[in-house]
Amino acid sequence: MPQTDACWLIQQTFTERLLCAGQRSRQQGCNQEELPALGGRAAFNNNVSVAYECLSAGGRRKRPGLDGRTYSELLRRICRDGQAPEEVVAPLLRKVQCRDHEAVPLSVFRAGTLTCFVLLEFVARAGALFQLLEDPVAAVADRRVGQAVLDTLEGALQASDAAAPARFLEAGSRLGPDSLALALDRAVGGRRPRAPMTREEFLERAAALFIAKVKPVG
Repeated sequence: MPQTDACWLIQQTFTERLLCAGQRSRQQGCNQEELPALGGRAAFNNNVSVAYECLSAGGRRKRPGLDGRTYSELLRRICRDGQAPEEVVAPLLRKVQCRDHEAVPLSVFRAGTLTCFVLLEFVARAGALFQLLEDPVAAVADRRVGQAVLDTLEGALQASDAAAPARFLEAGSRLGPDSLALALDRAVGGRRPRAPMTREEFLERAAALFIAKVKPVG
């Protein structure tokens, strides 16, 4: 299986899993929504296993198994296909990739690919959040406002489960109108800085908050 196909296979069920989780969070009745959520998770895990086995079986390697080079190349492809800025994803890749000749177990493969997809989704949501803050003409945001929102996001992430990166996405849901209103009120009380905050800086700093919660491989 080529790496492109492996990326597509895993990404499809990751997206389905997000949809199941979103549907569950929007509706009440936990018992009724448990099955779709578990179904999305099972499909994701199954496709991760299929991709892992296919990538491990090919090539000229004397022993079956996935090596660190193939694994790390797949992670880079996932991030590149997700069109996230390199400076945003590079710190994460340094945390989750393996050495070239290191044997990569399925658990590490699953955790690494899932974390990359979660980061891409997290960055996309951070980008949508920045659109609410930016001046559409200047394409920048008031630094006071941007910093206040980042502080609020950091507080939400602190309450997330570090052992489950997918739950980091729940932090974004805590930035509702009330939370943003409080952040804006705090920003108004500060001094106005000279330099504005760009989209690139906001995304990089938001991603850094996410990456700080990710445990390195090994």
